[in-house]
Amino acid sequence: MKRTAVITAGTAGIGLETALGLAAAGFAVTVVGRDADRGARAVDRINATTPAHPARFLPADLASLDEVRALAGRIASDHAASGEPLTVLVNNVGAMFADRRDVGGVEASFVVNHLSPYLLTELLLPTLTAGAPSRIVNVTSGSVGVAKRVFEAVEPPGGYYGFHWYGRAKLANLAYTLDLAARLDGTGVSVFAADPGGAATDMTNGTLADPKIVSPGLRLLWPLVRRKFERSTSGPASLAARPSIVAATDDALTGQTGVIIGPQARPVAPFRAATDPRIAEAVRRLSERHAPLAAA
Repeated sequence: MKRTAVITAGTAGIGLETALGLAAAGFAVTVVGRDADRGARAVDRINATTPAHPARFLPADLASLDEVRALAGRIASDHAASGEPLTVLVNNVGAMFADRRDVGGVEASFVVNHLSPYLLTELLLPTLTAGAPSRIVNVTSGSVGVAKRVFEAVEPPGGYYGFHWYGRAKLANLAYTLDLAARLDGTGVSVFAADPGGAATDMTNGTLADPKIVSPGLRLLWPLVRRKFERSTSGPASLAARPSIVAATDDALTGQTGVIIGPQARPVAPFRAATDPRIAEAVRRLSERHAPLAAA
């Protein structure tokens, strides 16, 4: 049976390399992104590898929850019409901002890095369950270690610092990922997190040079920390995509769920805060409040 995969933010960087890897593994891949020209170039690049199935592009601004809902509806209806299973969903989308931004009145980093993949996943669960055995792969980040672990509101108290807010949104998504894995255990839908480690991408290039993205406590040390981080983000996106590809395709993971695939493309222990049921519950309440499955 034809295997299919959807990769968000799949038109460049780690997402495109993930799509190329899944196409090489025999999947029919759909890449999602904002820009139609980049989408066309991504499809051309994938198809140039003569995959078993042609790639396609679906446009969506994943910072808009309304567009996420429309995207989920399109994917679900396409699979229902074709009778083909949705085998893999890779939530690769991510963004870090130097300055605070709002999206529909909600802080943008939390929307893009957590609420958007949360909502897309929840809306596609019936399609993924119908296509089981299937897999969900959520891309995480080592930045979860600098996150404030308070989730009573979208934003914690205090000033805005992009690197920490990015890490906090990724922590929310990782806690959700592990919680979802437990919730779906036994359904045939396996849930994984993939940590790409570092890669030079549009998100990291330039953003890290702004000292405002970190808290004052870290700012004095930031030149040293940044140099270390930039050394780790100098590798190719193709290498950083390996954890996502392994999570999506490795037969050794069949029947497993709730596994984190680390930068070396091997299972690693979860960040402890992401396994705290109190954090998972707070993230669940926050997600349901700000990203309801039905549009208001």
